[in-house]
Amino acid sequence: MVGFFVFAAILLLTWWYHSYSIKKTYRMIDQFLDCVLEQEEIPYSQIKEGELSSLVHKIHRIQEVLGKQVEAAEEEKEQVKGLVSNITHQLKTPLANLSLYTQILMCQEADESQKAEICQKIEKQIDKLDWMVNSLTKMVKLEQNVIIFECQDISIKKTILDAIDAIYGKAERKRIDLVAKPFKDCALYHNRKWTAEVFVNLLENAVKYTGDGGTIQIQVFPYEMYTEIQFIDNGRGIPKEEVAQVFKRFYRGKEVENIEGSGIGLYLSNLILEREKGYMTVKSVYGAGSCFSVYLKNAGKGA
Repeated sequence: MVGFFVFAAILLLTWWYHSYSIKKTYRMIDQFLDCVLEQEEIPYSQIKEGELSSLVHKIHRIQEVLGKQVEAAEEEKEQVKGLVSNITHQLKTPLANLSLYTQILMCQEADESQKAEICQKIEKQIDKLDWMVNSLTKMVKLEQNVIIFECQDISIKKTILDAIDAIYGKAERKRIDLVAKPFKDCALYHNRKWTAEVFVNLLENAVKYTGDGGTIQIQVFPYEMYTEIQFIDNGRGIPKEEVAQVFKRFYRGKEVENIEGSGIGLYLSNLILEREKGYMTVKSVYGAGSCFSVYLKNAGKGA
């Protein structure tokens, strides 16, 4: 009989200790989860060596993952706010101009010649808005990997000629000599339509920032892995402290803020080249001109 009571007492003590341990473990886990929710540090000092260490380590890893996700969400939120702010700023000027021109057209004092001139200005602003909206759409889609375009080893000369044709009229109006130095045609890994857009962006910038009677040169230099396509102008150049900034989204130099532009072209061009496994660099001497170089992979090196 005594043995029975001793056995029963042992069972009771075992049950009580097991129950106490479960409650203690539950309270500890509950405390740790509160730390995760409140983004507070987990009190490791309460854990003895080996006791619940594996579980606490996993909870801590979950806390780190959640923390990184919160940081990423906040960073993305700030990026979206900045993007919206920049887009609003870019669209404000053409919209204001359209409003002004419309008011002038409605004025009965404007004669037919004035109205015709204003209609041309309105058309120009509409074209600018259309270009900006299309560029912004491409930019966002490329950033989000929504746009996927195929690249292949094709002639680079045809792509360069397409870009020259697109801006030749603008260069001619400013009496700018557009010179493509002779080179041996070669197949480079790229998408003709999208790469031509990159070249057009560079050539339009060169025309915009080069004075009347200036010169723009295009040169091609093949290397082992890449071929370099240079776009060289003798325009105003870029201040040394701004060279590293020109490829940033919406960046406009201080001295060109009053010149028509959006700060999208170079950033968009970089996004396109990234999809083609290429890249772009710039060298510039302030007051003497700039050289933008596009590097595309040689045939057989891109896939």
